[in-house]
Amino acid sequence: MTNPVTQAATLLKEHRESIDRLDAILVYTLGERFKHTQAVGKLKAEHDLPPSDPSREAAQIARLEDLAVQANLDPDFAKAFLNFIIQEVIRHHRKHQE
Repeated sequence: MTNPVTQAATLLKEHRESIDRLDAILVYTLGERFKHTQAVGKLKAEHDLPPSDPSREAAQIARLEDLAVQANLDPDFAKAFLNFIIQEVIRHHRKHQE
């Protein structure tokens, strides 16, 4: 019979390995997302379009909140996370227009 502490340590290690893999997926996914938003920023700058699109941002936030509910993730957290990303994207878009 396995010692409960050893069994817990094994489960903890497995959870942490999964978390590490998911963190890597998040980082690479964000990198890919920002590659596309950089291209959008360049297009906007070339065509003198505003760096921010409030109607799209609102739609994306609503979409992400719905996805968060489906994924059992706190929608307020999802909204805050997307708002953070949007602000970073807008900052990059403004840099392209300078």
